[in-house]
Amino acid sequence: MTESSEKVQTLAGKTVIMSGGSRGIGLAIALRAAADGANIVLIAKTDQPDPRLEGTIHTAAAAIEAAGGKALPILGDIRSDETIAQAVAAAVESFGGIDIVVNNASVLYLAKTGEVQPKRYDLMQGVNVRGTFMLTQAALPHLLKAENPHILTLSPPLNLSQKWLAAHPAYTLAKYGMTLAALGFAAEFAEQGISSNALWPRTAIATAAVGNILGGEEMIRRSRKPEIMADAAHVVLTSTGLTGQTLIDDEVLRGVGITDFTDYAVDPTAELFMDIYIDN
Repeated sequence: MTESSEKVQTLAGKTVIMSGGSRGIGLAIALRAAADGANIVLIAKTDQPDPRLEGTIHTAAAAIEAAGGKALPILGDIRSDETIAQAVAAAVESFGGIDIVVNNASVLYLAKTGEVQPKRYDLMQGVNVRGTFMLTQAALPHLLKAENPHILTLSPPLNLSQKWLAAHPAYTLAKYGMTLAALGFAAEFAEQGISSNALWPRTAIATAAVGNILGGEEMIRRSRKPEIMADAAHVVLTSTGLTGQTLIDDEVLRGVGITDFTDYAVDPTAELFMDIYIDN
């Protein structure tokens, strides 16, 4: 948070359109907004339970309603222009507009260059970069009419160290593409009052993707809970004047006086695992 940014206190009555959100960080952000009384439009493709992935778009919608918000689940793929158009039209018809876009949907595939199949490369670019751009573009006419509109993209700082450039270039291209889009939106729409920022966790977050791909139960034990990202996102989305930043979750919270992060740890006794693209 910058000193110049001011904070309003609630997302009550705001309409949030989010890519993904059936589980994990996206769902945590949606539930935090719902607790204020926000309207949440979810675009997600998990219709039936998967033994590897807890939650569906239907269970997410029920949880949002139970938390105090209004849910509008849109079953579909964020790579589909028709799905995006349907979601935006439904949001406007149901809630009268769109105040916030959360670009949450993302494909994680940490492979070396020689190991990346074309379909995996295209999937990452389609969901991560194209999905971010096209959802924001579709919501733009409504953001321009909103009071204190925000775009929040869940993507990392642009860390150009050799360590990260060498690690998994295809995934890095896709995630940095999201960040560049976020920064581009901030610059392009600064005069129109649309805030756009990227947000990333300092540590691994206890999600199905982390457990399934990055190291199972031991990695989960060394992670923080998704609620830290939800609380940081809430700070960003209720701010005014904060734009064009690549933000880290605990730094955002420190900016509003939160310095004890013990309750966010899955296991407070475990050494936290730093997230990718974070050097310290």
